[in-house]
Amino acid sequence: MKGKALTVLLAATVVLFVAGREPARGRPSANDGPAPGTAVVKGIVKFEGSRPAPTHVNMNADPSCAKLHPGGLVSEDVLAAPDGGLQNVVVFVSEGLGDRTFDPPPQPVTMEQKGCMYAPHIVSLRANQELDIVNNDATTHNIHPVPSNNREWNKAQAPGTRVDATFAREEIAIPLKCNIHPWMRSYIAVFKHPFFAVTDKAGNFELKNLPPGDYTIEAWHEKLGKSIQKVSVSAGGTKELEFVFKSTAGH
Repeated sequence: MKGKALTVLLAATVVLFVAGREPARGRPSANDGPAPGTAVVKGIVKFEGSRPAPTHVNMNADPSCAKLHPGGLVSEDVLAAPDGGLQNVVVFVSEGLGDRTFDPPPQPVTMEQKGCMYAPHIVSLRANQELDIVNNDATTHNIHPVPSNNREWNKAQAPGTRVDATFAREEIAIPLKCNIHPWMRSYIAVFKHPFFAVTDKAGNFELKNLPPGDYTIEAWHEKLGKSIQKVSVSAGGTKELEFVFKSTAGH
């Protein structure tokens, strides 16, 4: 009888141990920080004024890259829709979260080197969240982030390989370049919280699950600078914002 009781106790212990490990497979952990709120801040980022002439990307230094784009490519510095919607703007909460802390998600973020360009052009992730950089080209690339608040590193990347990286501290945003192909440039935005977004092709963004409170919302663009707005949200409420960046042509 004692043997049977011991077997049941051991089995229960194993079940509890396994259950305690479940968050490592992607389910929310009990110490992920405060429960998410229900407020939403969404809107659009627009570009006004004379649009800068697109810059032609010259890939002649590497024929294996040039042949992938027979029609040529233009830079992704300023991408605006016909109605002015501005793509690749990082929108995020810059103030208002107080001393709340948030654990990084277990799922990695992926970035590709494809067609001798970085994709996506702007990567956003959490501090200490894994970034997987994959070389899908038939040529060797180089990965060289140049941060001001994180560790700088520089690695060659052979075709078909993956490089994993993390960034320990918040930084918006880290320039990324390839020393082999100087036209390859991108940015990595690193956050200590989950309330951020990168605008889509129409310039839209949405920050979900915000706790009620007063916040400063910042919009950052690699060429056009930044803009901020103050907003107050209540539980379950939705606020809409519009950011406008104006042309710097002639200045």
